[in-house]
Amino acid sequence: MKPHPRCAWVPDDKPDYVHYHDTEWGKPVHDDQRLFEMLILEGAQAGLSWYTILKHREGYRKAFRNFDPVKVSTMTDAELEKVLAKGDIIRNRLKVFSTRKNAQAFLAIQKEFGSFDAYVWRFVDGKPKVNLPKSMKAVPARTTESDALSKDLKKRGMSFVGSMIMYAYMQAVGLVDDHMVGCYRAAR
Repeated sequence: MKPHPRCAWVPDDKPDYVHYHDTEWGKPVHDDQRLFEMLILEGAQAGLSWYTILKHREGYRKAFRNFDPVKVSTMTDAELEKVLAKGDIIRNRLKVFSTRKNAQAFLAIQKEFGSFDAYVWRFVDGKPKVNLPKSMKAVPARTTESDALSKDLKKRGMSFVGSMIMYAYMQAVGLVDDHMVGCYRAAR
């Protein structure tokens, strides 16, 4: 059976990457816990490949209490040190400690807007921005929307939320649909 045509960045020889593309990437997410998970994972990716983070995803879930922002927001320094010492994650002190700070800011946003979902979808007027790029070169690294989201999250105290990270986040959670022309998941 012939495989589905996919975006050019998806390596056919990595089944977990294919699964991520086929079942998650670019699908609109409206669940706050999942939005928090992807926010943390995209920040953890800074300077690394997404595949590196994807391979450690279960370790991140275990280390950060299945990405429950309430539980993560109350993690102690000692608990974060244990994650650094023994967690099956990328062991970067700044990224690990920023997870707690980001959880606290996330909860403040939920309180202000009723949900993180309500907050974040405002940056694309409530519906996915569909681009249908024809090549990888046509996919921007950042946009005015990701600039605005990054700036606002930084103002609210978050770290590892630069504009390029936020554009990758927006793609991951479906705020932006960058499935390429020819990909079976591309919007029709």
